[in-house]
Amino acid sequence: MGASATNILVMISREFSVLVGIAVLIASPVAFFALRAWLQGLAFQTRLSIWVFIGSAVLALLVTLATVSYQTIRAAQLDPVKALRHD
Repeated sequence: MGASATNILVMISREFSVLVGIAVLIASPVAFFALRAWLQGLAFQTRLSIWVFIGSAVLALLVTLATVSYQTIRAAQLDPVKALRHD
């Protein structure tokens, strides 16, 4: 009767993962050009590595999935009667 907690978790996680992916695709070039402009003004310069952006994208995705998983599992275990009573 209805979707299981696992189905809901997969569906919501997929939606949030797509949103994080879009955010990374928008933010990475902006951050690259901003950091490159800022680093040019410093006396000691370093090269920007692609691994910095890949690592930050992976970390953002892990934090998103952990948060969504926790909230989804917590909501799935609640009694629907109690949830509706407070609304």
